Amino acid sequence: MGWLYLILAGLGEVFGVAGINRINEKKDWQSYAIFTVGFLFSFGFLTLAMESIAMSTAYAVWTGIGTVGSVVLGMLFYGESKEWRRMLYMSMVLAAAVGLKLIS
Repeated sequence: MGWLYLILAGLGEVFGVAGINRINEKKDWQSYAIFTVGFLFSFGFLTLAMESIAMSTAYAVWTGIGTVGSVVLGMLFYGESKEWRRMLYMSMVLAAAVGLKLIS
């Protein structure tokens, strides 16, 4: 169950980052709501995940999911670069997260 919580925490982080981006574009209450709900959701599930997963592993995977998710979000919805080197480095982050899961 801890790994499911960790994935949900990572998705919440991506949602919160989308809120930050939206705040930079438009400072309305909906933007702040997305930011706040996203990070509350994220930290809540990270706390639950850390009950069964070591702190160092949980934090590394959480930030990895947030990093990869934010890059994908930027590429799909904000017109950010889809250059092959970004994909390569993003796949390295993903591989590191999977590696941490395999050895823990």
